[in-house]
Amino acid sequence: MKEYQENKLILKDVSSSIISSILNYLYSGKIEINLENAIEILIFSSKYLIDELIEICSNFIKKNFQIETIIDILKISESMNLNHLLDSSYQFILEHFTKFIKTSFFLELEENHLNSILSNDKILLNEFELFQSIIKWGKHKLNINQEKENQKLEKEEKEQLQNQISNFIDKIRFIDFTSKELAETIEEDLIPKQISQKLIQFQKLEENEKELTQFIQEENQNQNSLNFQIRFKFDSEIIQEKEHINKLQEWINDNKFFSKMKKGYSAKRDGFSSQKWHSICDNKGKTLIIIKTKDNFIFGGFTQVGFTNNKSKWSEDEGYYGFIKDTNSFIFSLRNDKGDRKSEKFTIKQGQEKYAIYYKSSLGPSFGSDIELNSNLQSGHSNFGHSYNLPNGIKYETNEAFRYLAGSYDKWVVDELETYFI
Repeated sequence: MKEYQENKLILKDVSSSIISSILNYLYSGKIEINLENAIEILIFSSKYLIDELIEICSNFIKKNFQIETIIDILKISESMNLNHLLDSSYQFILEHFTKFIKTSFFLELEENHLNSILSNDKILLNEFELFQSIIKWGKHKLNINQEKENQKLEKEEKEQLQNQISNFIDKIRFIDFTSKELAETIEEDLIPKQISQKLIQFQKLEENEKELTQFIQEENQNQNSLNFQIRFKFDSEIIQEKEHINKLQEWINDNKFFSKMKKGYSAKRDGFSSQKWHSICDNKGKTLIIIKTKDNFIFGGFTQVGFTNNKSKWSEDEGYYGFIKDTNSFIFSLRNDKGDRKSEKFTIKQGQEKYAIYYKSSLGPSFGSDIELNSNLQSGHSNFGHSYNLPNGIKYETNEAFRYLAGSYDKWVVDELETYFI
């Protein structure tokens, strides 16, 4: 607030030290920003439209985000229309969500802020734990004793709590709950009856993959609900675009694998070594490989049978390496160097099924001869078309085929290799 009295400008709700710092900045262009004064200076600067100081304070706050103050920053950013700071605040919360959600500060979130966070696909948290935390948030807002079991809530309390969390129900992916967690959720009776009925139906279909897939597809026609949509949970350095995530889920077409798979191997994390890769990734069954080159090509493959050192499963036994048959394996391309080609899946050629996977203990993962990584996992070759179908109009053993996946036959360099399995 400001008032004029006897030709004086009265500034309220701001300390004299802050005013002194800002006046010094206006005269000298210098100011000391620290954890104690940053927010107060930001509020003053926003109120009186000192743009340069807003930017200075915002940048300082971004570099010094803390869980203890992030709620205040969310509120200030929103009230002052500082969208860049608001977005950065949300990003900080998402990056530290597993820690943040266990603190009392999570319970202080405004409903609209919680809704924005839950709408993000990058939450890395057990879905049941997320739902229980939302219930705790609702109890806190209603001053309901947190120690009181949900099943023992009074009728009025339960109705109030149902209403308090109702806007978040569609954000919960019940498909990721275990059978025990689903049963507990239904028993607590905090979700709408129609959703409870769908969960019961979902439980009954869990052993029938075909009917379960059809049920999930029908439910997911409702784009406003995430209840039966799988969250992309693996923490990929390569895959960032939602379009690519959706494509992988569509191509793999295995809800159990996609929801439970984990990043078992990362070349950057675990080392560029075929020996290390085999020690971690052999005999895992269904396996997803994602490769990114230094030139920003993204490609890879998926196998139903996996990479196995069990010679009895090899198509061709040549001592210590061999081809492995897989009728359902495929390779894919997600991005070339220009980013101008659509994401594509390439299935195994008819008659080439027994050459789908190539296993050799001294090499990295190989899909036929179409994608083959050397022992250092940083180089390899791509003889695209050997075992997998080429795109229409491209002929085998041409420069166009050699360049299609990785930019060249054998001149590409791996930046990162990720391997996923259950």
